[in-house]
Formats: sequence, structure tokens, C-alpha cells
Amino acid sequence: MNKSISNIFSGEAVFLDKANVDTDQIIPKQFLKSIKRTGFGPNLFDAWRYLDKGDLNSDNSKRKLNPDFILNHDLYKSCNILITRENFGCGSSREHAVWALTDYGFTTIIAPSFADIFKNNSYKNGLLLIEIDKEKIDEIFKQITEKKTINIEVDVHNQFIYLEEKQFPFELDDFKKKFLLDGIDEVGFTLQHQNKIEDFEKNYKKTVPWLFK
Repeated sequence: MNKSISNIFSGEAVFLDKANVDTDQIIPKQFLKSIKRTGFGPNLFDAWRYLDKGDLNSDNSKRKLNPDFILNHDLYKSCNILITRENFGCGSSREHAVWALTDYGFTTIIAPSFADIFKNNSYKNGLLLIEIDKEKIDEIFKQITEKKTINIEVDVHNQFIYLEEKQFPFELDDFKKKFLLDGIDEVGFTLQHQNKIEDFEKNYKKTVPWLFK
């Protein structure tokens, strides 16, 4: 089971002004040796966050932070909504990229577009992706620049982002919405119909008993 998201929630946003951020930039290959979903947050955007090269044996508390990288600024360390540019999550199919983002604390990514495999991995792991067009991203970015940090409210059910006096609609199909709100993936969704599956198997066995000998 994934952690479900609230129907309506709010959070502070940080803007990563980069397009075509690939999965190796999100979580470099040297950190992919664990199959657990946790522990990847400290190495999210590793090559950008730190000035020295890290590996699985590195003590991140002793590594030198890059003062120019936005996530290292005290102002943005508690942000849980990431706003970025187009084609976020391109590159390899590693699910670890989503795990790193959620382990860091991000609940939502807002961008003009996402890579397809990354998009599917996100919904399976409870990470909300919101696609809005580039002009609206620019408008939000301008407010972040002017106000330093902004609070965004997300209405998942009605599919709106609220930013002060403005609202931005987004698309989200009912199936993915159910996954996110219920905290399930395809397996969890299937298991909700376990009784029907078991009834079908019993009846099917009676219909073609020779297949089960």
C-alpha cells in the first residue's frame, strides 16, 4: 500500500527551473543498489546538491553542499511541491527516481509534461503529477520569484490548483485519481475484488475440471 493523498491539501512550492530533467539527475545510478523504497531522499538531485561526488558509503552530513542549488536554501527546505519545466523524468525507467522524490518529502510535481514511464511509476507510488501549460508555469514562477515562497492549494477531486486569487485546472483520469486517494496500485486495486476472483476460479474449475488435474 502507498500513502494516500488528501482530497484537498496545501503545501509550499519550490521551482526547479530546468527542462528535460532525467532520472539519472534525479537519482544517480550509484545509489540504485537498494530495492527498498526508502533512503533515497538524501541523494535526490545528488550531483546538483553536493559539490563532491558521493556513493553509497558517503556520509552526506559531511559532504559539501552546493550553495547555488535551490533545495539547499533554508527558505525551501520544507517545500513539498516541486514546480519544474517540460519532460520531467525522462531517461531510464528506474522507479528509484520516484522513490527519491517521495522520500525527500515531495507529494506533488507540477510541470508542462512528464516522461511516460516516469508518469506511470509516479501514480503507482502515490506521487501526484499535475500537467499545466508552459504559460501558466511561467505565471506561477513569477509569483515565486516575487514572493520567495508561495503556498499552493490542490483540489484533487475537482482538479484545480489554487494560488492566491487564481485557479489553474488540470486533467486527471478517474482511475489514477482513485489510486492516489486510496493509496493503492494495480495490485491493490485488483485485491479489492478478491471475493469475485475467488468465485470465478471456483466456477471455472467446475466448468473445465480437466485443466486442474
